[in-house]
Amino acid sequence: MATEQKKAVMSHESNAPVQQPDDPFAYEQEGFHKGLGARQLQMIAIGSAIGTGLFLGAGGRLETAGPSLFILYAVCGFFGYLILRALGELVLHRPSSGSFVSYTREFYGERSAFVSGWLYWLNWAMTAVADATALAIYIAWFGQYESMAFLGEIPQWVVALIVVVAVVSLNLVSVKVFGEMEFWFSLVKVGALLLFLVIGIIFVIFGTPTGTEVGFSLITSEGGLFPNGFLPAIIVTQGVVFAYAGIELVGTTAGETKDPEKVIPRAVNSVILRIAVFYVGSVVLLCMLMPYTAYSADESPFVTFFSSIGVEAAGPLMQLVVITAAMSSMNAGIYSTGRILHSMSVAGSAPKFAGTMNKAGVPVGGILLTAVVALFGVALNFWVPAQAFEIVLNIAAIGTMASWAAIAMSHQKFLQLVKLGQYTRPGYQAPGGRFADWLVIAFIAAVMVLIAFDYPVGTYTLVAMVAVIPFLVIGWFVVRDRVREIAAARDGYTGTYPVVGTSPGQELLTQRSHRPEDPRGGASGDPDGSR
Repeated sequence: MATEQKKAVMSHESNAPVQQPDDPFAYEQEGFHKGLGARQLQMIAIGSAIGTGLFLGAGGRLETAGPSLFILYAVCGFFGYLILRALGELVLHRPSSGSFVSYTREFYGERSAFVSGWLYWLNWAMTAVADATALAIYIAWFGQYESMAFLGEIPQWVVALIVVVAVVSLNLVSVKVFGEMEFWFSLVKVGALLLFLVIGIIFVIFGTPTGTEVGFSLITSEGGLFPNGFLPAIIVTQGVVFAYAGIELVGTTAGETKDPEKVIPRAVNSVILRIAVFYVGSVVLLCMLMPYTAYSADESPFVTFFSSIGVEAAGPLMQLVVITAAMSSMNAGIYSTGRILHSMSVAGSAPKFAGTMNKAGVPVGGILLTAVVALFGVALNFWVPAQAFEIVLNIAAIGTMASWAAIAMSHQKFLQLVKLGQYTRPGYQAPGGRFADWLVIAFIAAVMVLIAFDYPVGTYTLVAMVAVIPFLVIGWFVVRDRVREIAAARDGYTGTYPVVGTSPGQELLTQRSHRPEDPRGGASGDPDGSR
């Protein structure tokens, strides 16, 4: 034990990286299998954020904000890209399935990891509810056809329940099953959007089969970029942020990815092109193909467009693609929360059950815990089916903001310690340095204000989230003894933040840091002070 303590102290005395030769965080990865290859991770990176936020949420956002929605997607996408680059650098510093929660633990300690981890879990748990709700709406859409009228008669909560059970069951098999499902889900989503972009561009240039008006004139003749005013457009920003909620999934998959040093940078770098083409490009085209008033929150804008071009099968086929997108988003959320809860469980911040793993390397405990909350979403669909999606969307957006803040704060702390000589930056580095991190924090604060102004749903949601604070405080006091006991087994060392304040290693470090300087340049009484 003394030898290990000496290692910890020496790492603080010298300019060597703080991370120990025997990685103190390696325990987080025990039991996981390296089951994800470059092919799967690349497609996960491309498709992770293409879900209900774009396929369903864009309809209601277009109805409220008008054509200015593409500007909001571009701005939020820019900040999302900065976040992902910061996370990419942290991942190459130390790959972990605990993702930014593990980095928060390393740079700010167990209490901060506890808060960020549970807020992130809440984010994805609510996203699972949103996806289950969206899927129920998507499937009921087919009820308008006589041959499938029975689908419209199935209660929304029943469909949501079936979806939750199916996705959770598949996630319990193995990481390879998740990877293959997400690969094909993402392939379908990306293929459908590319098809829409090609058809949309052709229609804008050569006209539609029905002869309806297309082009920029649809934007100018319907009130310009801000037909309903500037404030309504800005307030929908939280819904746009929700659309980008899956981009950090690349960080979570790093711990189960082969050769992350090569795969992660390529995956992250693909994001900026994805944002420009799939989000900004799609919304611009939607506004040039139909008036923004043609879209609504009740139907995917892509289905609205394809149903309008006179090709009878186009609408139903696009609706199937939209269902695939929602299944993909929910699949990713169940996967991510399972890994995050496992990381928290082995550190003592979550129930021991959440750390349970099966022989295939799947954190079954964490996945089943998330499934319980997803079942709460089923109940929400039973009580308030009309408002279910908007309520959970706002909660998920707040959770996304918390996770982005944790990434930005961890990255800026990492860079601060690099400047002090305690860490070494990897070859893949985020642009903008600490300035970009603080810029992201300012953006997050602005979005939180906008959520508060989104009355009534946004305002009430933010007030409800304040009620979460006492639960986090109580939760920390419940688990802190176990957290400190586990941390003590690691000499109280969790990175730059010693959780066990009285550990021998920390006492020695404190004593050395308070000794008067020796004229020879070393600490008084230090036999090596002449170095």
